[in-house]
Amino acid sequence: MRQLRPTDLKRLHREWNRRAGSRVSLILDGVQSPFNVGAITRTAAAWRVEHLYLCGQTPLPSAAKAAKVALGTQRYVTWSVTERGADAVRAARADGYSVVGLELVEGAEPLHLAAQHGDVCLVVGNEDHGVPISTLEACDAVAYLPLTGRVGSLNVATAVAVGVYELRRRDWT
Repeated sequence: MRQLRPTDLKRLHREWNRRAGSRVSLILDGVQSPFNVGAITRTAAAWRVEHLYLCGQTPLPSAAKAAKVALGTQRYVTWSVTERGADAVRAARADGYSVVGLELVEGAEPLHLAAQHGDVCLVVGNEDHGVPISTLEACDAVAYLPLTGRVGSLNVATAVAVGVYELRRRDWT
């Protein structure tokens, strides 16, 4: 066993990129920590997230602290800013996405069972308060990530990584 050389790694990434047929975007509604925004930006660049819709008190990926965590990957992701989450949901829908809130609320389905296929925009919210109800009501569906441990929630950047991976996994299987 050996580690992949740069050329082998590029070939591997191209192979998985070809299998990713659908588009994925994210709405960050009130994600206040620039460190979380930076981590989300890096994840978005790694899994070819098409666009970030930023709203509420979400810092820009180019802000100094966010950019430090993103390690320059913000140059691979586009973003736009809206004041309210419901406006971002409408913008994502106008861009051709089904919009799925990622939140622990009554009536939410596990993400792996959610019926949304094709181009999907996931919505995540504030680290303490989650996605605002007004934003969730504008979504096409609401899903959650099933957890089996003694902790009831994930860091928002980790939740984004798991959620985007699940959407990509659907393309790959």
